[in-house]
Amino acid sequence: MPIDKKQVFIVDDDEAVCRSLKCLLMTYGFTVSTFLSAEDYFVAVPNSMKGCLILDIHMQGLDGWGTMKRLIKSGSKRPVIMVSADKKDGLRDTALKAGAIGFLQKPFDAQALVDLINQTMVNNIVGI
Repeated sequence: MPIDKKQVFIVDDDEAVCRSLKCLLMTYGFTVSTFLSAEDYFVAVPNSMKGCLILDIHMQGLDGWGTMKRLIKSGSKRPVIMVSADKKDGLRDTALKAGAIGFLQKPFDAQALVDLINQTMVNNIVGI
C-alpha cells in the first residue's frame, strides 16, 4: 500500500458498504483501502502508515470496540471515525469516550463523512 497523506482505511464487514464508501471517497481524491474484518486490517496496515480509519462498530469477530482497544494498546495515533446503524442512545458519546474523533450513524450524509475526514487532515491529526 502506498503511503498517502489522504489515505483512508475502511473496516466494515458489509462488502457493499466498503464498496460504496470507497467509490464515494475516491471521487473526493482520497486513497482508500477496505477490509472486511479488523483482523485483516491489522495484518495489512502497520501503525507507521498514516491515514484515517473509518470503523464499523458491529462486526463479526473483532468488533469496533475491541479494535479501538487494540489500536490504543498498540500505541496507534491514527484517527478513527466510528460508524454504526445501531440506534442506541448514547452511542456517539461512548464512541468518543473510547477514543474516536467522530461518530456517524448509518445511513449518514456523505458530505458529513468527507468533512470529518478533511477536518482531521487539516488539523494534522492524521497520525500514525
